Amino acid sequence: MKITNIYSILHVDELSATPKYLQLANSILKGIGAGQLEKEVTLPSINDLSYELDIARDTAEKAYKHLKQMGVLGSVPGKGYFIQNTEIGQQLKIFLLFNKLSFHKKIIYDAFVEALGDNAAIDFYIYNNDFLLFKRLLAAKQKEDYNYYVIIPHFLEGGHHAYEIINSLPKDKLILLDKLLPGVTGDYGAVYEDFEEDIFHALEKAKPLLSKYHSLKIVFPAYTYFPTEILKGFEHFCKEYAFESKVVHDISHEPIHAGEVYINLMETDLVKLIERIITLKLKVGKDVGVISYNDTPLKKIILDGITTMSTDFQKMGEMAAKLILDKSKEHLEVPFDLTIRASL
Repeated sequence: MKITNIYSILHVDELSATPKYLQLANSILKGIGAGQLEKEVTLPSINDLSYELDIARDTAEKAYKHLKQMGVLGSVPGKGYFIQNTEIGQQLKIFLLFNKLSFHKKIIYDAFVEALGDNAAIDFYIYNNDFLLFKRLLAAKQKEDYNYYVIIPHFLEGGHHAYEIINSLPKDKLILLDKLLPGVTGDYGAVYEDFEEDIFHALEKAKPLLSKYHSLKIVFPAYTYFPTEILKGFEHFCKEYAFESKVVHDISHEPIHAGEVYINLMETDLVKLIERIITLKLKVGKDVGVISYNDTPLKKIILDGITTMSTDFQKMGEMAAKLILDKSKEHLEVPFDLTIRASL
């Protein structure tokens, strides 16, 4: 059995961050779920798919192999692929919107996708901290029939009214990730960090080691998507425990002296700081303390280990998936912890 105009069903969106092979596989699953692709329907050849959709041949082949492993497609040598099974159950359709793609965001994404398994078709988009792009993507995707909208709301500028855009979504389909946004109302799910309390309590745990230094400086760029609640928690700790404190916007020109601890949010600032400390012949962990925000494998090795304060990104992705699978509208705080290493 063949179907006319099959390319009205099969498509790949160049703007989506979802791997193209998964986009293609998900469009086939969606076609089956909508009754547009019936059992025994013959699908286009891998070469035809590659040509018509302007994708790599390997991408088309990977999509078909993925669906074959799921038991959805069958194949006959010399004849190609066909729909073998249409009893695939109700598949969740999820719109996943991240502010950027980074090492830590990839951990969230991978954990989220793995926890949901084959029960979900995920349309993954990135708005690069740009509020206007965020607004356009949500406006366009509201027309589609998603079961859930999972959103990380961080902006460089112009995001003051983001809550109004988010409030236009059905709250029973909304999950906020990483950050609670003031102004968002209704009964919705959330997996979030408490930025102010997290840094305060992490610094409290580090207090025995911090006591050998006289001042704390946090490197917080003037133009950043990081929440200002981080600064509130930092300033609260310094006031509570009588540390001299300073917010540094540009580490490149900040005088560095023995007896100071530097808390870095950005990886680029961490590199600049370490280069300058070495140039000044100061010793990290003895003369100058260094704490980095968000852990990575490399920070376990640099200078015998960089002390970090970090949320559990793996857990964040898993918790978001669990809200969906449990149909829960809870607000869950993600674990945040301090890892002490030689730099302090």
